[in-house]
Amino acid sequence: MRSLTMRSPLVRAAAVLPFGLGALLAAAPAAAAASPSPALSGSAGTAPVTTAGTTFLTATPLPAGRTAAVSASTGDYLYWAFAASEGQTDTVHVTVTLPPSADRHGAQTWSVEVFDGLRRRQSCTAGPQNAAADTGTASVSMSCALRQIRSWAEPWSGDPLPGTYYVRLSVADVPQQDLGLAAQVKLQVSAKGGADNAQPEGGELKAPLVPPVNAGSTAAPDATAAAPSAKPSAPASASAAPGTVEVAAPAEPESHWYSGLFSGWNTRWYWTVAGGALAALAGVWGYTLTRHPRGRRPAGPAPVPPQAPAPQHPQYRS
Repeated sequence: MRSLTMRSPLVRAAAVLPFGLGALLAAAPAAAAASPSPALSGSAGTAPVTTAGTTFLTATPLPAGRTAAVSASTGDYLYWAFAASEGQTDTVHVTVTLPPSADRHGAQTWSVEVFDGLRRRQSCTAGPQNAAADTGTASVSMSCALRQIRSWAEPWSGDPLPGTYYVRLSVADVPQQDLGLAAQVKLQVSAKGGADNAQPEGGELKAPLVPPVNAGSTAAPDATAAAPSAKPSAPASASAAPGTVEVAAPAEPESHWYSGLFSGWNTRWYWTVAGGALAALAGVWGYTLTRHPRGRRPAGPAPVPPQAPAPQHPQYRS
């Protein structure tokens, strides 16, 4: 009886142990979900961009409110891309930390330029675009304030329009021995204003000047590419390989009543010959009008008017 009494706590503990383990396992995911993870609690949305492109096509996108902190080599072209909407006035701020003075052999001149979606160089209204530094200067700062983004503009003008803009940072003058030295670049784009300040009023841009992103890259296997104005493409054939991207057919050009008159190389020749014949006829008709303005020439010879007799010398008189 005593042995049974002594075993009873052990039996109860063994019976309760599985339930306790189950409760602990069930509470573990809840505790993990309640405590924020380091990845989620970090400031990933405000972390600086650490890359830069070397051409317009490989320009690194710079989201709004983000800065770029890049380690670059002296002499490289660095490209970033940012979006600007109508009514905004964007300003690009660049700070370059130069290599140590002991490694440099002369002065350096850095330059920052801004281009729109059509790669037209935009003028700066304020800020030094170029900065020169001698061997004792540790860093240089540049800035470029763009004109206000217009809501629309004439096709021939170079006014800034909504869309993608490129920032290019380069060194314009540097000794040959200093090419390749490490430099630190910090770039930031600030914007003020909005759509309420857009000028001029009464117009609207048909489409923003946004070039294709990652031009030349292949689409994902499950992606479908279709133009907004394109007609629905024909259904994929049964013999198409799995994972193949079916691209919609391009939109057919709009036809008019005069479209067929100038289509085809034969038609162009016909119009050329007909135009030459008409030009020849017009030349003959114009010659006729200018050569005989009062009508045709008479059929017979014109009558000779009477002439007075010539006077005779006195010595020859009879």
